[in-house]
Amino acid sequence: MDVELRASDDDRHRVVAELHRHTTAGRLTLDEFSERVGAVWTARTLGDLAVLTRDLPALPGTGASTPTGAEHLGHGRRELLVLFAVAAVTLLLLGGFLAITR
Repeated sequence: MDVELRASDDDRHRVVAELHRHTTAGRLTLDEFSERVGAVWTARTLGDLAVLTRDLPALPGTGASTPTGAEHLGHGRRELLVLFAVAAVTLLLLGGFLAITR
């Protein structure tokens, strides 16, 4: 990794997600998390981002097969869409049942 390369928003989202997992695991306090997340959004290079997680251990399952923040978000949207579709079908069936029984 060339630490002088400019960081993208995807890189920043990935680091915020990693910091969140470390906070959930109890390695960072909420104040530390907040401070580091603020620094994530002002980071310009990959090296700036790496400094923010340098003192934290590698998380299990952070390899290439781990979904990115965007993939997590897409998965959540799919679940919400399926839930909405099930609710809509249920309402249609209920409406049809009520119409028939009147």
